Amino acid sequence: MTQATAIGFTAVLMWALLALFTIGSAPVPPFLLNAICFAIGGTIGLIWTARKGFAVLRGISWKVYAFGTIGLFGYHALYFSAFRLAPSAETGLIAYLWPLFIVLFSGLLPGERLRPLHILGALIAFAGAALIVLGRDPGGENNVAGLVLAFGCALTWAAYSVLSRRLGSVPTESVTIYCLATAALSVVAHLLLEETLWPTGALGWASVLALGLGPVGAAFFTWDIGMKKGDIQFLGVASYAAPLLSTLALVAAGIAPATTTLAIAAVLIAGGAALAASASARKGQA
Repeated sequence: MTQATAIGFTAVLMWALLALFTIGSAPVPPFLLNAICFAIGGTIGLIWTARKGFAVLRGISWKVYAFGTIGLFGYHALYFSAFRLAPSAETGLIAYLWPLFIVLFSGLLPGERLRPLHILGALIAFAGAALIVLGRDPGGENNVAGLVLAFGCALTWAAYSVLSRRLGSVPTESVTIYCLATAALSVVAHLLLEETLWPTGALGWASVLALGLGPVGAAFFTWDIGMKKGDIQFLGVASYAAPLLSTLALVAAGIAPATTTLAIAAVLIAGGAALAASASARKGQA
């Protein structure tokens, strides 16, 4: 595993804590939470960028900034809207097609070679994720519009991730502007669509801060590095570790029970990632 791939995988590890911290942040509505967290993430980016100088941000095309903002804000807007219309496990599963799409779309990139084991590994890992997601909430309501939006959010994140590879010459500091612009758009969406509810107590504020520092902050910077310079097929399959690790975090916190289904899912996801790693190793030797 290259250094860039390892850095990219830290985003998956941070996203594993997304559910735990989100639960702790209640009752903050989604777009307000988005605004606060991306503002924190953007501030981290400003501090990080300051070491190189802000001139690095001025040399980037507005089209790149528009692309990144559409990717970050568009994904979250579609995700939240999908669950408002169709709050069910099926919605979550469709939204989690993005790692599989990343693997498939990566084959269209110049210089990338997609092997059958990459696809097989992604499908096996998806099966493991399906066991977890479908097992969380057998109830809930579905409607076509909500499921279509969930599919759209999966396509949006996969397209953002894969197309980031084409922007390999653009410094990762650009994500700072993506985050700040997403925060600003989230404020507008919150004012139009939501009631303002702030975190409750020290635990609530600590959860929001943790989200902004990690899963909805630094994770987007490390993911950018992985997508631009790392093994994109392996990272796509390895992303299915996020729902597994997320559930394990909830088990450790006493929020969710440990089940046999969880163990089976762990084997499937680990096996899928191993197949993808094997295919990547062969690609490197070819």
